[in-house]
Amino acid sequence: MIEAACAGKGPEGLLFGDGINHMRNSGAQGWFANAVRRAQAMDPSIPRLTPHDLRHTAASLAISAGANVKAVQRMLGHASAAMTLDTYADLFDDDLDAVASRLNAAMPLIALPTGPQTRYARPK
Repeated sequence: MIEAACAGKGPEGLLFGDGINHMRNSGAQGWFANAVRRAQAMDPSIPRLTPHDLRHTAASLAISAGANVKAVQRMLGHASAAMTLDTYADLFDDDLDAVASRLNAAMPLIALPTGPQTRYARPK
């Protein structure tokens, strides 16, 4: 089905709609909702989805792939990084362990003769 939609179109061509104009979605009766219903008729385990659900999925996948908040902000078209963090802050929390590990690797501890390992050696 996608292969047929791609036939004769360049890399900038639209796959859906008339090839020039985007398809308009009109809520519960729109093309996306109808496509989801057709898919659910074939496989009832497919959940109800909206284009907004796909937007959240794209943001979540980008974050889990290591995108920073500014990249996700630009991808979603949010007005500010604060807006992105208000929505997705809990997904960025996983970064804390990775940041601690990278900081620890960049600043290795050195043993002091009379005390615990509390000082950092400067990289040479």
